[in-house]
Amino acid sequence: MNKMARRMIALLGVSWLGLSLIAAPAFAWGKTGHRVTGAIAERYLSQEARAAISALIGTESLAQASTWPDEMRSDPDPFWQDVAGPFHYVTVPKGTSYHLKNAPESGDSFTALAQFSKDLTDPQSPLAIKQRALRFIVHIIGDLHQPLHVGNGTDRGGNDVKLSWFRDESNLHRVWDSEMIDGELLSYSEWTAWLTAPLSDADVAALMISDPKIWIAESAAIRPGLYPDKSELSYDYLYQNMPIVKDQLTKGGLRIAAYLNQLLAQ
Repeated sequence: MNKMARRMIALLGVSWLGLSLIAAPAFAWGKTGHRVTGAIAERYLSQEARAAISALIGTESLAQASTWPDEMRSDPDPFWQDVAGPFHYVTVPKGTSYHLKNAPESGDSFTALAQFSKDLTDPQSPLAIKQRALRFIVHIIGDLHQPLHVGNGTDRGGNDVKLSWFRDESNLHRVWDSEMIDGELLSYSEWTAWLTAPLSDADVAALMISDPKIWIAESAAIRPGLYPDKSELSYDYLYQNMPIVKDQLTKGGLRIAAYLNQLLAQ
């Protein structure tokens, strides 16, 4: 696809993106990144968690489940149009730690994760509510490991930081959501295999942290270093930041597993 064609596609999507980003950052990781975290998680589920998940969504994989909350954003139901948008991010202003007071009225990733966890484990929840909860849990944990989804509250998670990526118009959030990952031309299964191959049992044990506030604090600590000192980005930015992308995808996947293993052990 040539540059003009890409720009035409971008122009056709302006109105939709503009509406979806008024209050919140855009998608985290993009489809490939989310599927990587879901696929990694699936490798480290306990038998109990695996059985519970299978009972809920059958043959649907966590890689499939991971992108569902983004795919549903155009659903006209008020839940999707008026409520769920802020569930994809949290706000942690510079020099602070996460606090509920910074969440929008309808909540954020942290509060939504808590509610969906209750929905998933409530014996009275209908199957459809449990399925929605599971898919959101997988997605939200992935979101919180994309550092720009722990926003500073000033630039919509880097969406307002306009720049060029290998000479094409872009913004910092988009670079982190998808452009660095998709530029590798790897499938999500290839990413998963390559990221998990070097992990030792000790690595896995150290990284499987189930506390959301720790994930948020880690992403907030990473975030300041992601802002470039120039507006034309290419190989040097990729070289400096791809190790962070790989680490965060790996952590996101392991922590989805850790969280579900703990939640579904009840």
